[in-house]
Amino acid sequence: MRPIRAACLGTATALVTLLACAPGAAAATHTDAVHAKSGHHVITLIGHLVQQSRFPVNPGGGPAQGDRTVVRSLLFDKDDKFQVGETDGTCTTTTVENGGAEECVVTYKLPGGQLSVQGLVFGILTGGLPTIPPPSFDNAITGGTGDFREARGQVHADTIGTGKRRFTIDLHR
Repeated sequence: MRPIRAACLGTATALVTLLACAPGAAAATHTDAVHAKSGHHVITLIGHLVQQSRFPVNPGGGPAQGDRTVVRSLLFDKDDKFQVGETDGTCTTTTVENGGAEECVVTYKLPGGQLSVQGLVFGILTGGLPTIPPPSFDNAITGGTGDFREARGQVHADTIGTGKRRFTIDLHR
């Protein structure tokens, strides 16, 4: 494995991604589903980063286009008490200028199926180093399996502590 360096901070401390539940799965996972209209749910989950590896293009050098971060997080209910799933994902640096950007692809494993999320995260670098805390972001729900096979919507992520993010999932079916 190449040495880890201060490259782009993966957005998938999420994760990710990331993060939705069908009506039946919402109760089973202790999430808070708000029914604004039929087929629309807002779910809040807390992600705890448990593994993160960085694969720099230029080991020992500054951030570069193509740097990759691989992450795994555990997902908990909105009260951060019950584990309800996990995320796995990768982020690739696409831009190092003007605060940098990463393209992230994250999969959320939840009761009833998986949810896929993808998008750009901007402002990942400050002065050539990872932005601490990582910036908030919005990514698209691109699909899913099982109960989430028709999932669409978006995920908003906010950093709420070291290695900890709040995910607000706006899910449409």
